[in-house]
Amino acid sequence: MARLQDKVCIVTGATSGIGKRTAEVFAAEGAKVVIAGRRDEQGQAVAQAIGARCDFVRTDVTQEAHVKALVDFTMARHGRVDCLFNNAGGPAPVGGIEGIAVEGFDAAIAVLLRSVMLGMKHVAPIMMRQRSGSIINNGSIAGIRAGYSSSLIYGAAKAAVIHLSECVAMQLGEHSVRVNTISPGGIATGIFGKA
Repeated sequence: MARLQDKVCIVTGATSGIGKRTAEVFAAEGAKVVIAGRRDEQGQAVAQAIGARCDFVRTDVTQEAHVKALVDFTMARHGRVDCLFNNAGGPAPVGGIEGIAVEGFDAAIAVLLRSVMLGMKHVAPIMMRQRSGSIINNGSIAGIRAGYSSSLIYGAAKAAVIHLSECVAMQLGEHSVRVNTISPGGIATGIFGKA
């Protein structure tokens, strides 16, 4: 039997890169996967390539209403959420601290950190009721060690993701819900190439 047989998994940032490959592996392992991303055409293509075990919901993870709609869709379709992979990400301002534009800072924090909080906020009540679930948040080696990103803001946001995950793990662990981060180094994806 596949390791994720009939588990219900949400993967954000799944129109390319790490998220796309994760969705493919989850489905191959038997999961029912709901993928999310902003790019409708790419998302539909990924879902179609994965097959009947996969649905795409166009989602801007910086918007709470979109994240709630993603989780609501998953519950209406499958009746549960076993796994959330908060993977969506994007670039952050580069350069010295003295030149960082506030607008760029806020936009990066919304994509890299607020999206993680929103995903956890909306699946936590479901997983607490189920007394089971796994939340995986994509951190980065740049959140653990300085100098691993060309962006100070990216590193700081990922450090916040890692610490927020540890704090939420303490809360949700009492309800048999796991919260973990992964912290990959450089991976040759489209976003990495743009950076």
